[in-house]
Amino acid sequence: MSGVNAEQEKGAAALNSVMAALVLTALKIVVGVLTGSLGILAEAAHSGLDLVAAVVTWIAIRLSSKPADEEHAYGHGKVEHLSALVETILLLLTCAWIISEAVARLTAKHEVRVEASLWAFLVLGLSIVVDISRSRMLHRAAEKHRSQALEADALHFSTDVWSSAVVVLGLVGVKLAGWFPALDGLRKADAVAALAVAVMVVVVSVRLGARTIQGLLDSAPAGAAARIKTAVEALENVVDCHNIRVRQSGPNYFVDLHLTLDGSQTLQEAHDLTERAEEAVRAVLPEADVTVHPEPKPAPAKSPLPLK
Repeated sequence: MSGVNAEQEKGAAALNSVMAALVLTALKIVVGVLTGSLGILAEAAHSGLDLVAAVVTWIAIRLSSKPADEEHAYGHGKVEHLSALVETILLLLTCAWIISEAVARLTAKHEVRVEASLWAFLVLGLSIVVDISRSRMLHRAAEKHRSQALEADALHFSTDVWSSAVVVLGLVGVKLAGWFPALDGLRKADAVAALAVAVMVVVVSVRLGARTIQGLLDSAPAGAAARIKTAVEALENVVDCHNIRVRQSGPNYFVDLHLTLDGSQTLQEAHDLTERAEEAVRAVLPEADVTVHPEPKPAPAKSPLPLK
């Protein structure tokens, strides 16, 4: 797929995510306010954050597609990592509010009335269906185009599926408490569900943040250097492959390596071998930008002349 078509497909996936997040956030806010459910309001805050994250992702996709220039020799792919870091910070801030509000409701003397209405269940059911659909769509696009930003979005919405399911269970508990007085303790289930949502989001945020920071610090993909060394050293006339450096910027990989070759080869032969080495690297990391530095094999040390 051409670069232009790839960026268009990534942009379309991000824009669809924005529209879906906008609709779900509005629905959850309305139903949460009408029912008084902290669980649904927590979900609304989560979806609102997803909306912000989706917009950030959409902008990041557009910016990261800009070609390299004099000030950004490696392109603008790091914008995707930066957008994922912004999403992580926003997620953690939202979780702090949800946890504080849930604890306040669990410890309050006067109970906050929660209405587990049919509308609440319908909105959450719709949310689960939409989140499953867009999570799969974003995950496919993220894998296809090696996009950190789309992967972060997909991770968010897959988490939304589970958090919405937890809130549904909380509302079921509230409903059962209304039907059966012996189960009155379940009236707190909505606040407990909100806490569970917050914990899930914190776990996902920490994992996402760790991966994002690794990307911003130019950490090499796990095992990439070893696989490149094995592939290149399997080529005929390559003595060894060393000083391998791998960095990722958005969907793009940049690889630098040194080759030890037979110094008696012609310049053309050495050039042809470096091109085969580049192809071997791209078999490990497709479409990587590869720089190869050839070095002659050290001449064997001469034995000292015997003393007369």
